[in-house]
Amino acid sequence: MNGAHDLGGGHGHGPIAPDPNEPLFHAGWERKAFSLTLAMGFTGQWNIDQARFARESMAPGRYLETTYYEHWLHGLEVLLAERALVSEAEIQAAESIGETKPLPRILNAADVLPALQKGGSAKRDESTAGQPKFQPGAHVTARNINPPTHTRVPRYVRGRTGVIDRVHGVFVFPDTHSKTGDERPQWLYAVRFEGTELWGPDAEVGACVYVDLWDDYLDPA
Repeated sequence: MNGAHDLGGGHGHGPIAPDPNEPLFHAGWERKAFSLTLAMGFTGQWNIDQARFARESMAPGRYLETTYYEHWLHGLEVLLAERALVSEAEIQAAESIGETKPLPRILNAADVLPALQKGGSAKRDESTAGQPKFQPGAHVTARNINPPTHTRVPRYVRGRTGVIDRVHGVFVFPDTHSKTGDERPQWLYAVRFEGTELWGPDAEVGACVYVDLWDDYLDPA
């Protein structure tokens, strides 16, 4: 979707100044927001792309004014409310009110580290997607799409032409996965875009960007 979260290629946001000594969490509530999101994701009530879309649903002004884990907390509240796992009254009170809804899976404390170490890959068997449409060296154009739902093709490359650098394999397609849960696996490519193609003659000399894009985002150039 074309929301405030899609900042790539934009002006006026200032330089990125990473703190080499930045802590993992700046406050205790951030640790709790991370833990709650992890625990609820383990229940299987939604997938990772649905979680991303929930965070993107925050009002643009609010999104730009808030921090990373405030986005996570907003997304978690949206997902919990959509699935009737909590009520608005419970969110406001920050505590359980009435009976709780049973869940098919629960992440116990002893299982957290193994779950984090195992992770969850979005890569799928290549036989599910046939042959790749493109090979390294092929010129492709990113489709100029503007879906109101989750997508992983950033605005600044839409309608721009690049070159396939490598074929990553077959992965879950985030657009359908976020809407209906349909994985619809397809080929994923690293596409190289020259800076002048993206930003014109004012681009930094020799600049380029690599963007991972799925089959449904690309047309032959």
